[in-house]
Formats: sequence, C-alpha cells, structure tokens
Amino acid sequence: MHLSYPSVFADSAHDHQGCVNRAFAEAEQICHEQGQRFTTIRRKVFELIWQQHKPIGAYQILENLQQESRTAPPTVYRALDFLLNLGLIHRIASLNAFVGCVRPRVAHEGYFLICTSCKTCAEHDSSTVTRSIRQNARQCGFVVKDSAVEVMGLCPKCSSMKEKQ
Repeated sequence: MHLSYPSVFADSAHDHQGCVNRAFAEAEQICHEQGQRFTTIRRKVFELIWQQHKPIGAYQILENLQQESRTAPPTVYRALDFLLNLGLIHRIASLNAFVGCVRPRVAHEGYFLICTSCKTCAEHDSSTVTRSIRQNARQCGFVVKDSAVEVMGLCPKCSSMKEKQ
C-alpha cells in the first residue's frame, strides 16, 4: 500500500490531519511488515515530527515529551534512530532537525526546500538531481554513499509577504 502525500508547501486547503493519519497508517504497516514494534514512545516521537510541516529538533521533541512524563534523551535518540532506519523520517542536517518522510516505501534520495523565514519544509524526489550528483562525483573518482540536498529560500507564502513589503 503506497499512500501519496503532497510534496509542495502546504496551503490553507491542505488537510493536515488527513496527511498525519496517512503517515501513521503507513508507519504502522511498515513496522508490521518489518516485524518491528511501533511502541508508545516511537509513536509519540513520530507524532511530534508530523505535527507540522516544519523540521523539529531532538531537544524540542524531548521538551514536549517531558511535559507528559519523565523522558531521558537516550530514549528520544533511540526512537529517532528507529524511525530513520525504517525510512519514516529524514534528518535535516543544516537545522539538526527531523521531518516526516512523504514517501517511506520508495527508495529515494530526496531534496528539501527549506524556508529560511517560517522554517516550513517540502520534500521532493528528483532522479535528475541524484543522477547529476552521482555523475559529477564519479568524474572525480568519488563514490557516493548517501546524499541529502537542502535548498534554502522562501516558501510561496513568505515570498509573497516579502514582495508586499
């Protein structure tokens, strides 16, 4: 079962709860298929990441969880590692933060458009970008093991607000 998600910046018509529900359903299915447990703490961390389409840092996740109960940093990091290893989330290195993966069943090396103003993020998958990176690396004798492209700029909403100023 592959569920599709928009890979654009969410607008006012975006059904975010539907988006979150689809992400949870897919995560549960992937865990089941892989014989992994989607424990309470993993679910809570996943939920915090999917609450909005903005990257969230581990310390912010920890803070939110500690409001409900005592949670230790290693617990959060183990949950993040679990979600990363199953491909359910991505790490945004430049922000030291995490976002939900919009296509967890598809092997991909996405790239991220990150708004420097409001911090929203959109994931895109482009075989053209990946192919170009690998080709350029090969020409240098470099073997790519993993790549993540993070593009900083302004989302449509922030861009239009800047133009009005």
